[in-house]
Amino acid sequence: MQRSKSLSASLMGALVALGGIASGTAGWAATPAPSGQVVTGEWQHRQVRFNYFGITSLYSCDGLESNVRRLLLHLGARKDARVNAKGCPRGSSVPSRNAFIDTDFYTLVPSSAARDTVQAQWMPVLVNSTHPSFMGRGDCELIDEMKDLISKNFSLREVDYRADCVPHQVNIDDFAIKAQVLKELPAPPEPRAAKVY
Repeated sequence: MQRSKSLSASLMGALVALGGIASGTAGWAATPAPSGQVVTGEWQHRQVRFNYFGITSLYSCDGLESNVRRLLLHLGARKDARVNAKGCPRGSSVPSRNAFIDTDFYTLVPSSAARDTVQAQWMPVLVNSTHPSFMGRGDCELIDEMKDLISKNFSLREVDYRADCVPHQVNIDDFAIKAQVLKELPAPPEPRAAKVY
């Protein structure tokens, strides 16, 4: 099965009709709301390699790079995250069963150090087949392969990490990550200069 990057209109209609997905994730807002007090954090460098082997879903190396990087950013990695996928035997744009993925990124850890800290908060994060928008049915194997990378390299609490992948089957609710993750607070907007007439 080649991965499609967007859900069809009929599938979206089916998701709305099911209703159960919406009720099961009602407590997890699409846009994470800050949770608790502001804390200080510092960026910690991570370099992780993992293998992807897909039985149900095939990805191109280009597709893996894009999806993995977007997922890292969704989970709070710094915006300069880099992902390099290689090993696709027929070229980087042709779907393949396996690839090696090298990641190079920074994540926040709580810190009391006085230097090089950033303002951060614990924020709810949700990953499933409908959220964020680039995820989809068939991503279960990828989420399963990324479990160690995510659980060992991000500051998480209240984690519920589930990947119930069945070979050659794509189920609507076969994976989900729910957690509180330490994310950098956005910088306050700069004050606008007053207009002079």
